[in-house]
Amino acid sequence: MLRLAPLAFVLLATQVAMPVAMPAANETPVRVTTDSGAYCQELVVRIAAQPNPGSDIRLLAEEGKRLCETGHVRTGIAKLRRALRATQQGS
Repeated sequence: MLRLAPLAFVLLATQVAMPVAMPAANETPVRVTTDSGAYCQELVVRIAAQPNPGSDIRLLAEEGKRLCETGHVRTGIAKLRRALRATQQGS
């Protein structure tokens, strides 16, 4: 039991020494997403709002949407996010 006392002290000291980070008032809130059909749809809307995506980006987005609709949500989201990144890099 006495061997655990130094370990407990170290753990407690690290908790006191590392304060919890609080977001600044001017920071935008972190958006938490889940692997859901709603997030797929949000990505589809965001891609559609981009001006003149190339044909390769459209194909990637369509494939992502199809994957989401057929139950392969995680893979679909990955393709949709890749398409969205590509539209943003082209801007």
